[in-house]
Amino acid sequence: MIPNHFLLLKSNPILTKNLFSSTAVTRNEVITFDDYAYQRPDIAHIDYAFSELLQAFSDAPDAAAQADILMQMSVLKEEFASMNNIMHIRHTNNTYDQFYDGENDFFDENSPELEAMGSKLNKALLASVHRAGLEDIFGKQLFRLAEMSSKTFDPIILEDLQEENRLCSEYTKIKASAQLDFMGERHNLSSIFVHETSVDRDVRKAAYLTKWEFYAQNSSKIEGVFHRLVQLRHKIAQKLGFKNFIALGYARMNRSDYNAEKVANFRRQVHKHIVPISTELYERQQQRLAIDNLKIYDEENKFSSGNAKPKGPPEWIVDNAEQMYHELSDETSTFFDFMRSRHLMDLTTRDGKAPGGYCTYISKFQAPYIFSNFNGTSGDIDVLTHEAGHAFQVFMSRGFELAEYHWPTFEACEIHSMSMEFFTWPWMSLFFEEDTEKYKFAHLAGALQFIPYGVAVDEFQHVIYENPTMTPTERNTAWREIEKKYMPNRDFDGNSFLEGGGYWQKQSHIFQTPFYYIDYTLAQICAFQFWKKDHENHEAAWADYLTLCKAGGSQSFLELVHLANLQSPFDNGCVASVIDDIKAWLDGV
Repeated sequence: MIPNHFLLLKSNPILTKNLFSSTAVTRNEVITFDDYAYQRPDIAHIDYAFSELLQAFSDAPDAAAQADILMQMSVLKEEFASMNNIMHIRHTNNTYDQFYDGENDFFDENSPELEAMGSKLNKALLASVHRAGLEDIFGKQLFRLAEMSSKTFDPIILEDLQEENRLCSEYTKIKASAQLDFMGERHNLSSIFVHETSVDRDVRKAAYLTKWEFYAQNSSKIEGVFHRLVQLRHKIAQKLGFKNFIALGYARMNRSDYNAEKVANFRRQVHKHIVPISTELYERQQQRLAIDNLKIYDEENKFSSGNAKPKGPPEWIVDNAEQMYHELSDETSTFFDFMRSRHLMDLTTRDGKAPGGYCTYISKFQAPYIFSNFNGTSGDIDVLTHEAGHAFQVFMSRGFELAEYHWPTFEACEIHSMSMEFFTWPWMSLFFEEDTEKYKFAHLAGALQFIPYGVAVDEFQHVIYENPTMTPTERNTAWREIEKKYMPNRDFDGNSFLEGGGYWQKQSHIFQTPFYYIDYTLAQICAFQFWKKDHENHEAAWADYLTLCKAGGSQSFLELVHLANLQSPFDNGCVASVIDDIKAWLDGV
């Protein structure tokens, strides 16, 4: 996952003179993340400098002059974004740190100011008489992004955006506050997961009850935050001229070549072709576990002999990952050495650390950063390879002069991450040894079984924002109905909170990046295609993957899919054709 992609401005790694007092660092100098200097951006100075450059852009005599000014504007965005991302990393690594908690509040308050500046630039770009020349230099995607972004901001919503940021941070703090006492140990929402995969059914159930009791106890807070978010986003959408938040949400996601109707058709294909296979896989799991009914607390225990787990501690995992990436390709070898030598990974869970995992990019240092919460399960390898896929992509596309092209749009970003999980399969024996085949089966089956959940989250959000006056109880009821549609096997064993529709409250994306979640499912279909191609011809598959990574965000989603020689997941028949190959492999085990 990449946090706050559409809110964090990322840009060309050039240092800004006199904007910050931190020491300039040359690109060849090796310093670690611990030494990255943080200083709160001077918003007034940025605003003044930006206004001067914007006027110069409007007065520029030709496209070349305007292109040069765009690069100078990237300097401003790069400084702000770099400080924002350094702050975000240090804040999520320790939510108890009062200094960075305060700095997080500062960025919640001031990020919309930068969005306002970006909105002015977008209008100037779209109005430029030199547009054709700029398209020759930068391509058309810059203007597509400008067109999308121009729909998402107006100064009248500035205070609303600040409040939206505050509410998202409030949700994160609620989850980070979890202190779960279990079997004589203190856990957070990430670390307790290891017990949810125990071979002892009583332990699994107890861990599951402990985790969900936290959500039940905090449900009024969580539902209150979300209720305010829904009302606020609906108000923002109407202020911007939209009927409701859905179209605004799609514009925020920079979706220029598909719409809600195409996504709805994709969900129908998932319901028709994937839900039955997913249900069959759960039935196979029930037989493997030799139980009468598969309960929610059984779902994560894939085998009666126990799930595959890494055979060593976090540092051992990283050592083996280094060998893996050295052997995969020259490009991944260079990349992983860069990440490790500069301390650009924080992988272990601890008290006060925010849950989840993400990759971000500190453009000032051309440095990707991977954040995760290892917990001793196979998920440690999944999250490492997944986030490394994000990091590798931005590492390969960091040379783009335009900040907007470092990352593609969300659904394209997830192709890199999910495909990297599969490209690293030949090295899984380094981590799982005799349990490697167990891991591969669970990984592939889990990837397929995730898709119904992913589209359920998406459909839920469409229902919510089509009906913004819903009460919290009505929202929970809507989730439960959608959950039964896409996950008919799910059995909560009488848990009143989950039977009442509370499961969605754990999903951070619903709160922080609305309409993001479908991107995982679209990308998963593309990643399955890479899995198939890699089995047929590794060299050709890897060449297509490298081409995709190097393209960064210079093209739209469907253009990037075509560039990588993949079939669009929206095409009729695409889902069925890919899933047939996956099912055949799983049936053969």
